[in-house]
Amino acid sequence: MLRLIVIRHFPMQPPKIKTLGALRASGYQPKAIKDELRENLIRHLESGKSFFEGIHGYEDTVIPELERAILARHNVLLLGLRGQAKTRLARMLTGLLDEYIPYVYGSDINDDPLQPVSRFALDLIDDKGDDTPIAWLHRAERYTEKLATPDVTVADLIGDSDPIKAANLRLSYADERVIHFGLVPRANRGIFVINELPDLQARIQVALFNILQEGDIQIRGFKLRLPLDIQFFFTANPEDYTNRGSIVTPLKDRIESQILTHYPKNIAIARKITAQESALQAAQTERVAVPDLLRDLIEQIAFEARSSEFVDQKSGVSARLTIAAYEQLVSTAERRSLLNKENTTMARIGDLAGILPAITGKVELVYEGEKEGAALVARNLVKKAIRSIFPHYFPDPEKIKKKAGTNPYQTVLHWFGEGNSVDLLHLDKQNFYASSLAAVPGLDEIINRYQPAWPQEERLFLKEFILHGLAEYSLLSKLQLETQTTFKDLVSSMFNFGEDDDK
Repeated sequence: MLRLIVIRHFPMQPPKIKTLGALRASGYQPKAIKDELRENLIRHLESGKSFFEGIHGYEDTVIPELERAILARHNVLLLGLRGQAKTRLARMLTGLLDEYIPYVYGSDINDDPLQPVSRFALDLIDDKGDDTPIAWLHRAERYTEKLATPDVTVADLIGDSDPIKAANLRLSYADERVIHFGLVPRANRGIFVINELPDLQARIQVALFNILQEGDIQIRGFKLRLPLDIQFFFTANPEDYTNRGSIVTPLKDRIESQILTHYPKNIAIARKITAQESALQAAQTERVAVPDLLRDLIEQIAFEARSSEFVDQKSGVSARLTIAAYEQLVSTAERRSLLNKENTTMARIGDLAGILPAITGKVELVYEGEKEGAALVARNLVKKAIRSIFPHYFPDPEKIKKKAGTNPYQTVLHWFGEGNSVDLLHLDKQNFYASSLAAVPGLDEIINRYQPAWPQEERLFLKEFILHGLAEYSLLSKLQLETQTTFKDLVSSMFNFGEDDDK
């Protein structure tokens, strides 16, 4: 799949120079693309400004390595699991190109007017001299991206003879003017990105040897050796090396810099990425408030998935999981408020039931996970996330069990032990939701003692969080149905609930 980024309304007008003679008179000097990237990066570094804005978590790892590769004028392989911003990094590099460059008008491979390489450009300049028309190429048009698939051919990438062109021009197949150039030569003087490089067949990868080593291409039996000026970026997933193919050793040897990418190392960085990438409308964010704790829970789900025995760790867990999950969470709360005719609402722990489709579609399961079922694995990831986050806000129930002393949850547990229960309907109006939680004694005291600075408007959410936390530490029983969540005493539930899908 080819992706070309084209900006139709440029921020600056191209130079008004229209002929080769005028270009020479202007003092223009040709520049290789790798030198161009290097010089513009140097200016960014000297200014003290970060060029890779919006890329979070790579400040001390990937970005310095990428900058060193550009300064060294290297071709680059970005190696990492899915959803680690590999392609995004490559696309950003167009910002390091000059705003406009001149090329011979009509050239398929963007010939530099002062250093032409194609037969078309050489003949045109020989014929017209200083009157040779030139045009200007914006940096956004100097980016070509190809998704590697097993059906890609040498003709797609490099080129082949075109019988239709030969017939129209009345030329023999031995004439290089009948060549139809592939994607690589058409990316001359630009950035060319091949995503998922191991998916290319080995014989296709071999066709790239000369381009990387000598900077030229050869097409079938033609004698021409066409020097090209291209900055190559490749991306690959380590899993592809065994599942779908591999990068042949001679090609890998010709890619000067291999850079390993990674997932966010902590929740704070992960939250920045999710907030930045979430495609929420202003109306949604105005209607739905999301507590910071719930945002942390969304990110923790991905961290749990990346260590789960049921999830294929070689496949990875993309950052798209948390982005999609956060959008689903807001939409779940939004839907409830619309049905209840409420102008605003706050997302609840119960709304996490609405994010399960975002999880099941984003994780690859191992055999044991397939046996458990995608939906059950997703619910368990949510439960583990609650269990992991809970001790950061309230006393760890596991530690309380192991030592004698006052149990801060005793009042709550005693109330449930007397046979009381709480039903939280997923579509409850705010007043019913509040009254259900207010019926449980002891929750306010726990919050006042351990989270006294917690915003008043978010305390209902925190009460629900306590109940879910106690259930995940087996101090309460939790039964999750399609429309509600019910909390009961753990012992009595064994007789009244029967088989509990959460225990």
